Amino acid sequence: MAEDSMEIDDSLYSRQRYVLGDSAMHQMAQSAVFLSGMGGLGIEIAKNIVLAGVKAVTLHDIKQCETFDLGSNFFIHKEDVLSQRKRAEAVCPRVAELNPYVHVDTSTSPLDDNTDLSFLLKYQCVVLTEARLSLQKKVNEFCHSQRPPIRFIGSDTYGICARVFCDFGDGFEVSDPTGEEPKEIFIQSITRDNPGVVTCLDNQPHGLQNSQSVVFREVNGMVELNGTSRKVSVLSPHSFAIGDTSQLQAYAHGGFFVLVKTPKMYTFETLERQLWDPQVLTPDFSKPEAPLQIHAAMFALESFQEQHNRFPNAGCLQDAETLLKLTEEVNATLRNKAAVNAELVQWLARTARGTLPPLAAAVGGLASQEVLKAITGKFAPLQQWFYFDAIELVKPLQSLPADEFLPRGDRYDGLRACIGESLCGELHKLRVFMVGCGAIGCEMLKNFALLGVGLAQTSGEVCITDPDLIEKSNLNRQFLFRPQHIQKPKSTTAAEATLQINPDLQLDAHLNKVCPATESIYSDSFYARLNLVVTALDNVEARRYVDSRCVSNQRALLDSGTMGTKGHTEIIVPNLTESYNSHRDPPEEEIPFCTLKSFPSVIEHTIQWARDKFENAFAQKPSMYNSFWQTHTSAECVLQRMQAGESLEGSFEVIKLLNRRPHCWEQCITLARLKFEKYFKRKALQLLHAFPLDTRLKDGSLFWQSPKRPPAPIDFDLKDPLHFTFIVSTARLFAGIYNIPYSEKDLCEQAVAEILSHLKIPEYQPSVKSIETDEAAKKPDQLKMPLSSEEERVAIRQLQHAIAGDVKAARLRMSPLEFEKDDDRNGHVDFVTSASALRAKMYSIEPADRLKTKRIAGKIIPAIATATAAVAGLVALELIKIVGGFGFESLKNCFFNLALPVVVFTEPAAVKQALIRENIYFSIWDCWTISGHEDFTLSDFMNAVREKYGIEPTMVVHGVKMLYVPVIPGHTKRLKLTMQKLIKPSAGRQYVDLTVSFAAERAEEEDLAGPPVRYFFSRDEHAP
Repeated sequence: MAEDSMEIDDSLYSRQRYVLGDSAMHQMAQSAVFLSGMGGLGIEIAKNIVLAGVKAVTLHDIKQCETFDLGSNFFIHKEDVLSQRKRAEAVCPRVAELNPYVHVDTSTSPLDDNTDLSFLLKYQCVVLTEARLSLQKKVNEFCHSQRPPIRFIGSDTYGICARVFCDFGDGFEVSDPTGEEPKEIFIQSITRDNPGVVTCLDNQPHGLQNSQSVVFREVNGMVELNGTSRKVSVLSPHSFAIGDTSQLQAYAHGGFFVLVKTPKMYTFETLERQLWDPQVLTPDFSKPEAPLQIHAAMFALESFQEQHNRFPNAGCLQDAETLLKLTEEVNATLRNKAAVNAELVQWLARTARGTLPPLAAAVGGLASQEVLKAITGKFAPLQQWFYFDAIELVKPLQSLPADEFLPRGDRYDGLRACIGESLCGELHKLRVFMVGCGAIGCEMLKNFALLGVGLAQTSGEVCITDPDLIEKSNLNRQFLFRPQHIQKPKSTTAAEATLQINPDLQLDAHLNKVCPATESIYSDSFYARLNLVVTALDNVEARRYVDSRCVSNQRALLDSGTMGTKGHTEIIVPNLTESYNSHRDPPEEEIPFCTLKSFPSVIEHTIQWARDKFENAFAQKPSMYNSFWQTHTSAECVLQRMQAGESLEGSFEVIKLLNRRPHCWEQCITLARLKFEKYFKRKALQLLHAFPLDTRLKDGSLFWQSPKRPPAPIDFDLKDPLHFTFIVSTARLFAGIYNIPYSEKDLCEQAVAEILSHLKIPEYQPSVKSIETDEAAKKPDQLKMPLSSEEERVAIRQLQHAIAGDVKAARLRMSPLEFEKDDDRNGHVDFVTSASALRAKMYSIEPADRLKTKRIAGKIIPAIATATAAVAGLVALELIKIVGGFGFESLKNCFFNLALPVVVFTEPAAVKQALIRENIYFSIWDCWTISGHEDFTLSDFMNAVREKYGIEPTMVVHGVKMLYVPVIPGHTKRLKLTMQKLIKPSAGRQYVDLTVSFAAERAEEEDLAGPPVRYFFSRDEHAP
């Protein structure tokens, strides 16, 4: 962000702007943060807040780099340890590299109970990690007492336990607690009563809470409500009361309401007070007492350190007993408390000197988001403690001897202290396939490097693939990439950067998509070599495909995703859990064709209309045009065939394009002006001709009532910036598809005005075209619609005219455009923004700015580094459990929203066993197998299934092809045919998966579904 002009660099911050908004971004760019402690947690927080774009960060630390740090701090390298550099000095240039707009400096001065804290006055937020409790109290008291207060955050991880504490002062105002964009909800009715009751149109849920306020717009009849704000009292999901409306005019029709966002005040207590009466967030409702139990245990750990000046020794029973006794003493003094958890205390004693990098990543993501809240007032702050434990990660390790956890002087000592040497060794041998190297992918690779996943010396490997190149907007979250990497492949670049963190990893980077077309690369034998798969994808279809391959090949899958401050993780383990495909989100609601074409009511409709116009005019039509002329080699040939009465698909549209093809820039401007007339004037005139304002429906109600809005024709005015932008951007796009050159001079208003001064716009004549009003109607396929004889005659005349003017080969080619939202120079977003805004104006809809239009038209997923770091950390914790072969009860899925903040851990969905009949069950993970040979018939196959699995097959299907359905005539003859002949496998294909139905116990019952039956074409290929 440019500090002087405060202009936001959209090419870098575009995805984050949609999360935080410009006001918060500007506040961040004026804020300085002091961050103490450059261990694993501190470096996570530093990374996230520098990527976010604060003004300045001071990294404070007095320790030297040690080998231990290599396993927790991804910005400390082996040479830093050898040269005995200070941790802060080693990481500073690497942190600064993350964002050129952030000033990063260091402090290596002691910070203790004797330090004069006045130097903190220049910071808006102070974050302490790895600090003793007495120092945290002192710094917190200082920060709390300032006017305005300096926001204070304390955060720590000790072994399997972690905490975050926030104190933002006595009165902290939050401008937007949720960050959710209020929706316009249309009104069905408003009663004239005390209280008046509002009912939503079509039973749409309003999503309101008591005491919230809504503002009314465009209400007919009860017009006094328009522009006013009313507090609501919720009556049902679809209705609410708004106070006395009995003295207002009667409600007639229409109108909508929008939630009014109101600032909220939060009050915080100091650390000293909160220690004794903690206010905690509960992330796991299966153990609701855990946060208070960890609070007492970590508080006691501080006492242990004060007394012994060290952490408890791993495996030392006396230290564990001492910590348990201290925990009981601390717990007795608390006002808000739970029963002491002795098992948790023992594990904290055993692991306190260790570090779990994924835990630091997860908690660091949450703590970083609290830093951003502290300096922007955007989103609800944590009040006031967040506690998290990973006890499920260590419970199964109870029986391991103490020496499993002892240090060995290498980079994995911190991890070893938590999970033991044997499990570290399993991680080193791991063979992982990760699909996607974007934001989550980069964070996962960092976790792999710190955990030592896939080391070359133990025959482990991490295979990664991503077909995408690095864009500038990626640099805001994908922290392994730098400006010099733009337009380089993500996968190979990420692999190189990961080896900087841990050179011992074995990385194999590919540039492929994972899809049916690449099954020869990512084949069954490829999956057979893997231990597990990780997805770091941004779309559902790709996830579904990878999930199906994992189920087919019996491989665990770790999935995660983020949207803004929200994140989720899903753990899929063979024979233990359901798969990703076991659940399906409801399909995205499509905007009805007639709404888009003629009756938009909200801004999303006009944006989608403009986006569709771009796709149709500048992508689909040019592609169809090229395809037609690749099939039909010359215009003369096409003319002869049409004159002979032959119907050629697409000919009418293609000839129209050929006939209207511009030859110069002036004609592109003319075309754009005619489009303006058609879209924003004639469309409105035609609609009002077909449906005058007083039109009524059969039931007597007005046609033009909410949500339908009557259009108003727009008269063209070149002086209007919106009109000018539409003309220039449209002309540029026409020039692009027709390969017509133009200069910067051609784009000025004077040059455009000169061209348009010679253009005469024909007068509007009403059309007899029918206008679709049925919301269930689908968009017709213009290419497949039969031509009338008149249209055919017109097309032939136009083609003859074009041939007479000499149709050169160049005129039979166009250059289709692909919508590119992140290049502001190409005019794509200019076109969609101006077209949408003009259509919105025509229908009296509040227009959207360029930023919002770009997000909706480009289907941009809002994203921020804090959420990405958190999901990757949570996934990596589950990876350790899977590698350890832990049971179902250890596994956790997670959903969080850092904005609220809400963190919820749940058990994965347990695998379901479906009954076929009697004692025959199957699950999604089951696959029955039959091996055949060259002469193996369909009858042999069915007999083999019956003999092996004890149930009679009744129907056999391969993909969409029905191989055997007894009720279809002729299918019984197929029983004698060989499986080879029926299936016709491609060369080298070893097997196919068949869908087989089975006979029910009673003849009158329907056939029964079963697992897929994998048929191997040769016994050599599979040992059943």
